[in-house]
Amino acid sequence: MADTLTRLDVSPSALYALVIAVVVTAALTPVMMRVAWRLGVVDKPGGRRIHDRPIPLLGGVAILLGIVAAVLPNLDVDERYRLILIGAALICLLGAVDDRVGLPPLAKLVGQIACAAIPVAGGMTIDGITIPFVEPSAVAFGWLAYPLTIVFIVAVANVVNLADGMDGLAAGVCAISALTFAILALSLGRISAGVLAAAICGACLGFLPWNFNPARVFMGDSGALLLGFLLACVSIQGVMKTAAALALVFPLVVLLVPILDTSFVILKRVRAGRSIASADRSHFHHRLLRVGYSQRQACLMLYAWSGVLAAFALAVRLFPYRTDGDWNLWPTVGLTLFGLGALLVSWYVATALEIVKYRHLRRLGLARGGAADGDDPVPRPFARGRS
Repeated sequence: MADTLTRLDVSPSALYALVIAVVVTAALTPVMMRVAWRLGVVDKPGGRRIHDRPIPLLGGVAILLGIVAAVLPNLDVDERYRLILIGAALICLLGAVDDRVGLPPLAKLVGQIACAAIPVAGGMTIDGITIPFVEPSAVAFGWLAYPLTIVFIVAVANVVNLADGMDGLAAGVCAISALTFAILALSLGRISAGVLAAAICGACLGFLPWNFNPARVFMGDSGALLLGFLLACVSIQGVMKTAAALALVFPLVVLLVPILDTSFVILKRVRAGRSIASADRSHFHHRLLRVGYSQRQACLMLYAWSGVLAAFALAVRLFPYRTDGDWNLWPTVGLTLFGLGALLVSWYVATALEIVKYRHLRRLGLARGGAADGDDPVPRPFARGRS
């Protein structure tokens, strides 16, 4: 356990950044709410939206300002991080314009690619991956590192944007993800990335009291694209640009909930013959609401799922389960328990979402007869009944 603790360097700068971001974002959010009302940047109810009254947007601008205020005094901003902040500001502006006037999907995508290209041009690239237990374990991308990194940043930005459909959901999940990336980065000695990740976490926490159900403000595309962009950047700088085994796996596990949400939505739209950019009510949070969960219950369940997966990612990094080719008993047992916990929670949420239905279990021989071969889901002990 002592070896586990020595892997984590808790930098005071990261703690300062987190606190400053919380305070500044919480203070500026009501200011941006008033600005949004004056500029008419308001999300009106209707369609796939689940709120029943107009809600001001531009919460993402408060998040950006909170992050910048927290980072500047606590981070040695070299050229690479300066470009990250410039790209973040521009993608926040892009999202704000989209919130106000509604940009065409192609124009929005081109703008995202241009923003992602800014830090990539400064050398922030995914240079390769390390594949454990395979020789040779290191695979270099060469010149492909540049387009692959841009694709990764744009993909994560859109994953967060698509998952932002319920009060407090994106802010809470991003806070959990950013805190996890901060701990991972600090454990790898990546102090600058850890400070930036801590600032992102703090900004999300400062915004959350205004955004949790019933929300008084939304972050809008200006916030969702910003958070996705920054989470992608800190995952590259803090985790993936290291020789640590499983470096590529960490971001995928930490961001698994929004990644799965987006993947299921896209597959469903493709199967239905619709554009992947079309709006619908097939996201995880929509499905939870349909089967009887309240907004708060659904949001807290997705928080818990994200938190358990994040804990597993941290256990993989911090538990010294293998040293010098030998397996260590108790760290391995602990890691196994975290892994089983992640699997069990994922299974429970899958049944709550009715991704796994009773008839599917019967076909697999995992349930006995007694239910009709219809859409009856596995029992959900915390649901309040169908609406």
